[in-house]
Amino acid sequence: MSHDQNFKNLILDYPEQALAFFAAEEAPALGGGARITPLRQEQLQERLGERFRELDVPLLVEWPGGRREALLFVIEEETRTRRFDIHRLAHYCLDLAVLCDTDRVVPVVIFLDHGAAPESVTLGGDSQAYLHFRYLACRLAQLPWRAYRDSDNLVARLNLPNMAWTTTAEKLDAFAAAVRGLQALEPDPERQLKYADFIDIYGKLDDEERALYEQRYPQESEAMTGFAERFLTKGREEGIQQGMQQGMQQGMQRGEAAVLLRQLERRFGAEAAARCRERIEAADADTLLVWSERILTAESVEDVIH
Repeated sequence: MSHDQNFKNLILDYPEQALAFFAAEEAPALGGGARITPLRQEQLQERLGERFRELDVPLLVEWPGGRREALLFVIEEETRTRRFDIHRLAHYCLDLAVLCDTDRVVPVVIFLDHGAAPESVTLGGDSQAYLHFRYLACRLAQLPWRAYRDSDNLVARLNLPNMAWTTTAEKLDAFAAAVRGLQALEPDPERQLKYADFIDIYGKLDDEERALYEQRYPQESEAMTGFAERFLTKGREEGIQQGMQQGMQQGMQRGEAAVLLRQLERRFGAEAAARCRERIEAADADTLLVWSERILTAESVEDVIH
């Protein structure tokens, strides 16, 4: 399971709400009318070359008419705090500052577990410090879930199962509140399916907890079941459609191959056609078309297939 990808999708799908939740200290200063654009990591790699250090999601915030200088948010998700490298993050932020020609960079780190991580790093000598770096930390496992239970920020609601709870009853309450938030705040059926899975992944209900949840929260449980059924139905429909398309294409290719083999047999004999059968049956549609055109003027099998 890629937690990085799960949170990258969440941030890219809901950038404004992600900044408001994960970077709450800076978000109030953004105001309305800001445009948020994710920086594509392929472009960063191309422009930064060997200096590129891939992190999760850099978001560029710009204001119409340039009334404010652009602000760059660098958001990283850390599943295991002990793996967090503050020097790597600082290096990446400096690279992006140079690339985007700005010193307005806000580093944000989302921690999923309870581990400890360095909050800042200072470079200097005996007499004074020359570089000080820190970041905004969103420690999900330390946030009280009740404080966000009725939030109208969908990113916060979806992360309720990742927040602090002490009993199984609280865990189930948080799970149910996340499902209600998804139903109320996301009208798009496709995204409902997508983030029902997100809630399920981070809810981590075992069989006993799921049975208790279904008993205590029948409406929310029915909603999750509905999401799952829609997901399975959608998958089956897409699978059938894809299978039909693939079957039609394969059938057409087999027919084209059979026609070409018959033409070769008539022009150059059964033995010559037999020598080419394996290559013809393995060829794609474009190749078969080229060979079929060549047979009109070919003087030998080699002129057709070479």
